[in-house]
Amino acid sequence: MCGIVGYTGSQPCVPLLLSGLQHLEYRGYDSAGVAVVAPNGDLEIRKAVGKLVNLASELAHNAPEGTTGIGHTRWATHGVPSDANAHPHTDCTGRLCVVHNGVVENYAELRATLKSQGHVFSSETDTEVLAHLIEAELDSLPEDGNRLLEATRLALLKVRGLYAIAVVSLDEPDTLVGARSRAPLIVAFGDRGNFLASDVPAVLGDTRRVVHLQEGDLVVVRPHEVRFVNRSGEPQQREIEEITWDQTAAEKAGYPHFFLKEVFEQPVALQRTLAGRIADQQVVLPELDSLDVAKIRRIILTGCGSAHHAALMARYAFEAWLRLPVEVDIASELRYRHPIVDESVLCIAISQSGETADTIAAFELAHDLGAQTVAVTNVVGSAISIPSLADCVVYQQSGPEVAVVSSKSFTGQLGALFMVGLWLAQRLERLPRTEIAELVEHIAELPDCMQEALGTDEATARIGEQHADIDRLLFLGRGIGFPGALEGALKLKEISYIHAEGYAAGELKHGPLALVEHGSLIVVLATRSPTLEKLISNVEEVRARGGYIIAIASQGDESIADHSDEVIRVPEVPELLSPIVNVVPMQLLAYHAAMARGCDVDKPRNLAKSVTVE
Repeated sequence: MCGIVGYTGSQPCVPLLLSGLQHLEYRGYDSAGVAVVAPNGDLEIRKAVGKLVNLASELAHNAPEGTTGIGHTRWATHGVPSDANAHPHTDCTGRLCVVHNGVVENYAELRATLKSQGHVFSSETDTEVLAHLIEAELDSLPEDGNRLLEATRLALLKVRGLYAIAVVSLDEPDTLVGARSRAPLIVAFGDRGNFLASDVPAVLGDTRRVVHLQEGDLVVVRPHEVRFVNRSGEPQQREIEEITWDQTAAEKAGYPHFFLKEVFEQPVALQRTLAGRIADQQVVLPELDSLDVAKIRRIILTGCGSAHHAALMARYAFEAWLRLPVEVDIASELRYRHPIVDESVLCIAISQSGETADTIAAFELAHDLGAQTVAVTNVVGSAISIPSLADCVVYQQSGPEVAVVSSKSFTGQLGALFMVGLWLAQRLERLPRTEIAELVEHIAELPDCMQEALGTDEATARIGEQHADIDRLLFLGRGIGFPGALEGALKLKEISYIHAEGYAAGELKHGPLALVEHGSLIVVLATRSPTLEKLISNVEEVRARGGYIIAIASQGDESIADHSDEVIRVPEVPELLSPIVNVVPMQLLAYHAAMARGCDVDKPRNLAKSVTVE
């Protein structure tokens, strides 16, 4: 959830570090800092609490000089946002410093040991122990040209947790050392120097040639040399990847906010998810070929936040298509239960970033208990996709998502899960080939349907602005519309700060109806389905108590019109596929309400894009 960038080469590093951090600020924005090896032999550090603009202002009139440095943008985990807790963190000597993404799980134990050895700490963070661990290892090593790499390697052998780190030291002033364990880190190769970074957008302004570090990799980066080793110190060979998408993919492209841009990118993003996966009216997923489908007797879907809602939606489709028991668990709860899992279980874990700590932990538990495991993620090389954890990985291919709140990554998750479900139906022969062909045809049409659903922007803008002053509302749905209601409520809460709840409409009379009074706003997912008639009865319960109804309905279906105050029309698609279209007006409604309330849409308070802590 934090952003790392480092550079060593022939150019002044501060502008490069600041530019890289600007493209990583979605990963954290509580504080930021840089450390630069200055020409006079000092390690100069600048930090600022708050968003990156505060650090940029400091650097505008007080920038250190130098051509080797590291930078960081933070989302607080250990210790409140403050100058002391901002990265980079130094050792006792002030000759080396570290930036870190992730969490050191045994930091309290390590900190106590280091203190007993005389080390002095100046922050509340878990990261600072890394600097002191490396310092202690350096003291025990002979003088040679690779001391920083070896000290870092030995220090990390004592660490439990998730991390991507970058280290710089005055003892090797043109050298960066990076390491990765279940958190992403890349090396980028430029014409006038080389980079470390958490993600590709940080370096696209300078180079397209990158290597994604593999699990357990460490790397030494110098201006004209890059070397990889594993945890044992053995040399490793890594292939350079040429990035084909450009910086504009991570820029706003004329939209006022990344979130709105990414909502409107959804049709194209979904096309990428489906590309190459449909042929001859069948689903093609060679990445799943290693699964032993004959063993599967039960499926567990797990994720957090919007990924959990995607799992709930997929359950309806999987049960209908596969006729197998399907369970959905919030990942943060699954790992603390005693789940009944064995080799007959297929566990599918869903994480946009591939870094979500709770999801990884739940996935790891299922794997250790013998389940076959499939990861659905948007980030190649992410922690959830490592071969020791995931038997198979299905990449969404949704493209970069900069806004903290999920939009195109959520619909990409749904698209990928639909593909997985139909692939399993083919292999298990649970659906006739003609029915699969019909479903595949409908799925192939979904990007066009989403494009049409984006035409609700004008209506949702009017409604969002009209009702922006409310303090609470309900989203209602039945069947697969119920998790759709949960997702709609989550979006509104996340970016407009309006208290919203999603409910199964049939549950109104069991409690939530007490919240309804004259003028209460209710959003109803009322697209065509076998339960629509019952849903209309639930809507009448609300109307009888003075509720104001906004219905999301299928084009051409007038059955809800006489029972609603506002109707938003979306293309009609088969019920089990409908969430991928129905979510669009709810995303837009949340956006326009947030805009009318003056909220920071791309960076909602207290949230971060990648949640790498429990």
